[in-house]
Amino acid sequence: MGQVQQQIEKHIEALGQFTATPGKGTTRLTYSKEDLQARNYIKERMQEYGLQVREDGLGNIFGKLEGTLQDAPSVLIGSHFDSVPNGGSYDGPAGVVVALEVARLFSENKLTPHYPLEVIALVEEEGARFAGGLMGSRGMMGLLSAEDFKSLKDRDGISTVEAMEKIGLDTTLPTYRDPKTIKAFLEMHIEQGPMLEEKNIPIGVVEAIVGLTQLNITISGQAGHAGTTPMVGRADALVAAASIIAQFPQLALDEGAGAVITTGRLNVFPNGANVIPDKVIFTVDMRAGKEENVLNMVEKVKSLAMSYSKDGIDVAIEQPLYMKPKVMNQEIIGLLKEACDAKDIPYCSINSGAGHDAMVFSDYIDTAMLFIPSKDGLSHCPEEWSDSAHIANAVYLFYEAAKKLTES
Repeated sequence: MGQVQQQIEKHIEALGQFTATPGKGTTRLTYSKEDLQARNYIKERMQEYGLQVREDGLGNIFGKLEGTLQDAPSVLIGSHFDSVPNGGSYDGPAGVVVALEVARLFSENKLTPHYPLEVIALVEEEGARFAGGLMGSRGMMGLLSAEDFKSLKDRDGISTVEAMEKIGLDTTLPTYRDPKTIKAFLEMHIEQGPMLEEKNIPIGVVEAIVGLTQLNITISGQAGHAGTTPMVGRADALVAAASIIAQFPQLALDEGAGAVITTGRLNVFPNGANVIPDKVIFTVDMRAGKEENVLNMVEKVKSLAMSYSKDGIDVAIEQPLYMKPKVMNQEIIGLLKEACDAKDIPYCSINSGAGHDAMVFSDYIDTAMLFIPSKDGLSHCPEEWSDSAHIANAVYLFYEAAKKLTES
């Protein structure tokens, strides 16, 4: 096993220990104690590899290797380091580890780039604590204003500012970063699906990321005693919500083109076993490779939900996130494919069915992604696992691409 692979396993194991659910997967919510532990580890490695470390007003972490060109834009490499509840150790952190190892190779080989190289570790990509997801990248690009960011609260009513201050982060720092200060963005991610493993191909060069949107739907009815309220005339919010949600699979199938719809979060109020629910809030995640399919589903879901606004039932719909399908930069894709050929690493082109920070940056910055296989296609669960040898391939490919991108 080579040094890069050994280092990768060391980093993954170390970061995997920073979880609120030991033995039950990685639970590392943004601005939590576990966030601080992982944050300190990442910053220490950045410093060890000779990078200048800083954070922004969102809590994103940057480690910069200065270039010889003054005030030149940086080549950014990285991913996110938060997790879903009871997730795995690879979704996000593996991409941060790749970036750290690329920086270590620059340092080890005493390379001084013309354009700066920056490692970035992004917060709240998953949206597991605060609404919408992709918060770190959206905030950087101005899609989430500093004011809106500071007004976000988690399910316990704790604001982003309160949570940041609790772990000692500086909330007065800027959140926005001018895209002109970034030359390119590279992100490695586990596939989170079965295609690469089934094909026995170690690298997927991402050509495009599907479009996605999220709706929050609130169904309001009337609470009542479960035993004394007649069935006729009830305004049961959960029955209405269940009827709506049950129609989503067929709606996606009718849309075709690989479209998918998921309700992953459902909260029932007052949540008593013998009380008729008077309010239900649930999420609707919709994805497709073409924007027209995403927009079609949005309209159909909204129309379906609003059709239940009658007989004492009220429906309210919010759309906290909408991302168009994104195409990756062909020039950088070419560099990555050339590196695959030079290193004799088999690869294939692939589309991403999941959203990533790369899809945010791609509107403003030349962006590229690599996928590596996920064992059994599993992700967002404790069983999530990827081979460190595959991760090492991504390190070598990004190292070669970064050398060229920072040279000219």
